[in-house]
Amino acid sequence: MAEHYSSFRKGGRLWFWQRVTAAFLVVVLAFHFFLLHFVYHADEVTFALSQSRMEMWSYYSLMILFLFTATFHGVNGVYNALINQGLTGTKRQVVKWTLIAASIILLVQGVRTANAWAGLPTFF
Repeated sequence: MAEHYSSFRKGGRLWFWQRVTAAFLVVVLAFHFFLLHFVYHADEVTFALSQSRMEMWSYYSLMILFLFTATFHGVNGVYNALINQGLTGTKRQVVKWTLIAASIILLVQGVRTANAWAGLPTFF
């Protein structure tokens, strides 16, 4: 039998947060699916309806938290999958900083979009 290898140290912080974000994402995705597929049907979803939801602080903050959680979960998962495949040395550092830069760009643009939908200033 092949030996199991994981770049996550069991019981470590990144291992823990990967599981916490996964649980959160399951709950938020279930909420999203229920809201946009059972409460509202595809022909009823409009930009104005989406904007009115984003103007509610509870929905806005949930979507911002969803953005940050999904970004962390996805980037951390991709990075650790690459490490598990044997990524080391300079390539590992380049991939790490590329993923960090991509995450920052994604988060900035995501917050800007959410702010625009919610009628808040975008600042940048």
